[in-house]
This record gives sequence, C-alpha cells and structure tokens, in this order.
Amino acid sequence: MENTKTFQFVDYLWDDKKAASLGDDEVALFLYRSNILGADLRITNYGGGNTSCKTQEKDPLTNEEVEVMWVKGSGGDIGTLTRKGIAGLYTRRLRDLKNVYQGLDDEDRMVGLFNHCIYDLDSKAPSIDTPLHGLLPFKHIDHLHPDALIAIAAAEDSEKITREIWGDSMGWVPWQRPGFDLALQLEKCLEENPGIRGIVLGSHGLFTWGDTSYECYINSLEVIETASEYIQKKISENGEVFGGQKVESLAPAERKEKAVQLMPLLRRLASSENRMIGHFDDSETVLEFINSHDLGKLAPMGTSCPDHFLRTKIQPLVLSLASDEDLQDPETVLEAIEPAFEKYREEYKEYYEKHKHPNSPAMRDPNPVIIIYPGVGMFSFAKNKQTARVASEFYINAINVMRGAEAITSYTALPRQEAFDIEYWLLEEAKLQRMPPEKPLSRRIALVTGAGGGIGKSIAKKLVAEGATVVLTDISEDSLKEALGEFKRDEAAIAHCNVADAKSVTDSFKTAILEFGGVDIVVHSAGLAISKPLTETTEEDWDKLENVLVKGQFLFSKRGVEIMRMQDLGGDIVNIASKNGLVAGPNNVGYGTAKAAQQHMTRLLAAELGPDKIRVNTVNPDGVIVGSKIWEGEWAEGRAKAYGIEVKDLPAHYAKRNLLHEIILPEDIANGVFAVLAVLRKSTGNTINVDGGVANAFVR
Repeated sequence: MENTKTFQFVDYLWDDKKAASLGDDEVALFLYRSNILGADLRITNYGGGNTSCKTQEKDPLTNEEVEVMWVKGSGGDIGTLTRKGIAGLYTRRLRDLKNVYQGLDDEDRMVGLFNHCIYDLDSKAPSIDTPLHGLLPFKHIDHLHPDALIAIAAAEDSEKITREIWGDSMGWVPWQRPGFDLALQLEKCLEENPGIRGIVLGSHGLFTWGDTSYECYINSLEVIETASEYIQKKISENGEVFGGQKVESLAPAERKEKAVQLMPLLRRLASSENRMIGHFDDSETVLEFINSHDLGKLAPMGTSCPDHFLRTKIQPLVLSLASDEDLQDPETVLEAIEPAFEKYREEYKEYYEKHKHPNSPAMRDPNPVIIIYPGVGMFSFAKNKQTARVASEFYINAINVMRGAEAITSYTALPRQEAFDIEYWLLEEAKLQRMPPEKPLSRRIALVTGAGGGIGKSIAKKLVAEGATVVLTDISEDSLKEALGEFKRDEAAIAHCNVADAKSVTDSFKTAILEFGGVDIVVHSAGLAISKPLTETTEEDWDKLENVLVKGQFLFSKRGVEIMRMQDLGGDIVNIASKNGLVAGPNNVGYGTAKAAQQHMTRLLAAELGPDKIRVNTVNPDGVIVGSKIWEGEWAEGRAKAYGIEVKDLPAHYAKRNLLHEIILPEDIANGVFAVLAVLRKSTGNTINVDGGVANAFVR
C-alpha cells in the first residue's frame, strides 16, 4: 500500500512526531487517528462514524492473554474522542453472540447483550455498530461517512460503480439497518472477497482497515480520495450540477439582511411546540443546491445516510417567497410563510401515521429542522446552537452526496419505511430518554451589554452555565475578544457596540439573529460611574452617564422588544441599576439620577409589555468593587475621597455598611439575574437588591 501524503480531496493530518510520542500504545494511536479523521468534515461529520482497534490484554480473572476490542461508544464523536468515550469488549465473547442471534427481530435484544462482553468496567455504553467492528478480524478499523463514498453508496447501480472504481479490491453490501445482521453481512462479504481493502455500505458509508493505526488511516484517505476523484471527473464531464442554476443569489450583504428580517419569524413558527435556536448558512455549496433547477426534485426525496436524516429530518422545508415580498413587514411575511409550515407539519404527521408500528414512540416535534430560501441561504433550527449547526453541516453533507450521486448516475434516497424505522427506532428513543434534563435557561438567547468584563461577563457566564446562548456586547473590542476566549464554541458570540448609538445597537441584535435566530433575554449591564459634587459635574459628565445608562437601556429595550414581538415567545429584560437609584451616597448627582431613571423606566416598561409576556425587572447592586471595571481609576478615587478613606479600603468599607457585612462580587449580581429569569418566572416590574442589605435602600 502506497503511503502517499499528497491528497486533493481530504486533509492529511498525521504528524509523525505526535504519533511517535505515543509509542506502541495502540489505543492511544487509535484515538489519535480518530481525532484527525474527525477533524475533516468531508470524511465524517460531528458524531458520525466510529473507529476501533484490537489489542492483547491480560484477563483479570484467568490471567490469560485475550483479545480486547476498543471502539467508540454510543453517542460519541470521533473528532473529540478520548478514553472516556470508548468501550472495551472481549472480542471472542462478542463473536460468540452469533450463537444466540435469532434474526432481524432480535436486534434490540442483542444490544443489551453487548454489556455481557465488557472487558473494561469503565467503558462507555457500546453503540449499535459495535459488532460491525468485532466480527471483522482487523486490528484497526474505520467506519466513516465520507460525502464521496455515500454519494457512490446512494447512487443508482451503486454496486456496479463500486466495481468500476476499485475492481476486486473493495467489497459492497446492500442497505441494511445498522445492527448485528449488518455485522454478519460484512463478515460474509470479507469471506467471499478475501484481500479486499474495505467495504462500501449501500446508502450508508464505508468500512476500511489496516494492521496499524497509520495503515488504517492511509487506507481510509486513499479510498476516499479515489472516490472523490471519480466524482469530480464525472462532474467535469457533465458540465453542470443539479440541472444548472434557476435562481440567482442575492449579494452577500443582501442575503444577510434578508436572513436578519426572516429568522425571528422562522424561529417563531419552528418553535410552535418547543423553543428552538437557529443557524444560518449561505456558503457556495448551499447556494449551488438551493438555487438549482433540481432543488424541487431532490429536496423532497430526503437524505440517504441515517446519520444525516436523524439530525435533519427526512426532508427540508423549501420557502416560496415572492421576490418582491416586503420583508420589512413581519405580518405580511408571516402570512406568506405560515401555510408552508402548516403543510410541512401535516405531511410529517402523515409520514408518522403511515409508517408507525404498534410499539413506536410517540410522534416527535413535526416542525422542520432545515429551511431553504432560494437565493438567500439555509436555516436550521434545533434545541441548541450546536445541534442546529451540526444539522446544517449534515445537510451540507447530504447536498454533497446528492451532487455526487447525480453526477454518477442518479441519486436514490432511503425508502420512507426504512427511514422511519431508524428515526423511531426504540434504541434511538432510549438514547434520547437517557439525555440529561435540560437546564433552566436552555433554548434561550440572551444579549448582555457591558459583557467585556466585570459584572456583565459574570452575568454572561452564569446564563451560559444555566443553558442559554449569549451575545456579549461591549465598547471595547479587545475586552470582548478576551472574554469570548472563556466560552466554548456555540455558547457565545460577540458584537462590538456603543450602547448609546442606535445603529450600533441594531447591529448587535443582527449578530444575535444571524448567530442564534433571535433574542429572548436582554440584560443591560453596560455602565460607567462618575463621582463628583454638583458644582464639579460637567455637562459632558451628565450626558455620558445619561447616554450609557439610560439611553442605552432605552435603545436595547426598544429593539429587543421589536424582535421578541416578532417571535411571539415572550421575553425578559433585566436592567442592572444600583442602590444609588434609591438612596445615593455623597457627591453622586449624575450617577444617582441616571440609575433612578433606569429603575423607573423598568417599571414603565413592565406595565406596557406585560400583555406581550415580556417581563422587565431590575437588579440593584451596591459596592461591587472586586472584579468590576467601573472601580478602576477615577470612580474608586472619587468614592474613597467622599468617604475619607483610601482606595484599598473600599471593599471593607462597603461590606461594613451593609447589614450582612458581606463583600458583594460580580457573581452575586449574576445570581440575582438568574433568579429573576429562572426562579421568579411570574415576577415583573420587580427590584432585586443585591447589596448585602442596605436599610436605606429597601424598596418601599
């Protein structure tokens, strides 16, 4: 086998030094191979495929050498796979299950028997694909879902094409739902075709192998590269894909603007049963497909690979909006697109009723996951950002599969009954039931001002920890970038924003819409503080405080409410004011007045927005010195001067003056915001003091 390192259609990521550092640890090398395979989405998508290796280990009961198979466990992702995510099983016991297998109706019971084959007691639950690796004799095995291979697997005359490309060096098995019977089919294929380097699974994917982790890796890359070259040649010969272009794409900026105008309404309709988070994609791959003549033919056919449609539903919703549709008027657009959603739901219900079995799980959410708008892009909606993004990536995989299959012969999708039997497989349902309960703020999108540091960043972190996705805004780009580094992918996005500038505020909400689909929570935490007596307070001081604290709150509330009303999902506005709005310390006329205005605006908006189920509440901090940016510099110096103490003594001073004698931290304010959002769900117009107890500031 040629160990080439030059590939056009896949990434060669093997690092000899890295591999050498792992020595002869076969499990570590298998994990390394898995991770670099998973890093290339053309090879396999997030959560797709599985990998394994077999080693000789000492049986703890007999002290004999036994073969153990290490394989990706249920629900894992090869790109991020670690030892905690794999299962270790006795290979011989796994193969002995052939003696008790009773046919296709016995598949679910067999999965339970995998637990009797466990060698490593710290194993992750074995997946349905475990026997596919166990019944094959090779030390290292990859089961992948490359776009190019699935295109061949999903093409008409797939077996013939496999032979045309690889001759006798590759096996082929027809479509079979994953499980023990498919493992037997792979074993049979190898027995009938000794010496093959891999097997193409009809409508499904690829199996490849090798004696070492590196040989397995190279084998996988070479097979995928060969398939990709074959498809590219076919596309070049045909001259066009998907029947050519039917719709012309809007310019990039126009596409984004259309998406911003449309996504809150799509989210509203997609959330008719469960609140959803959105994702938008207008990449060239997407546009080529959604603007094509063949969109109407291919989209309804559905996807072929089980990993695809489990995340995307069997088919997308294609919007048919007139080119002159006034997207500025939400009611006009809603009237135009709502019937399409209703039709999709009805068709999904018919699909369920037609194919269900007596023991099928109850019908799941009938709303579309993938929504296509020709000329603009593709939207996906799911329970969180990661799931929505991954669904989009999987549908892009499906697009690549359809492109390749159509170039070769023609695309074939799974029969609807086969698709249903996987979508509503009892084992799949059991996996869903094992998912941990959702967190209190799951499925909610928050926008937090002043989140580059201090109180704002603490609030953003708390909201994310409780399940929300967050857009962090701040006037300091450097602070934003630094803060974003403290969040994981899909948890947060950033928007540089001057809260006193209407366009800047609007742009922040555009970021929230494009990144996540809309907004449910607005927390106005941006602040600054100026401590001066009346005669020393300048007009510039006054305007700065009013603009950031009061005008910023007004602008964010106004734009946030416009979006919340489009979504029709209710919402929350939480304003971070101050004890000083109720009772101010000395030399504080500008700051105290602005904080009082914030508090009164909260009361006014709570009364106005109650009918929209939009709650508006205030959290009042006091003396948050540790970790708070407004206490850096002149404000701290001014307050220390007002009280006749040194700056370093401020935390203790403020602690002594509250009833609990507690130092108030940014995390305490974040907890107050969380309480308003997730605990006091029937409270609006309320004020929560987080000040350790300042008697003069008690709300009366």
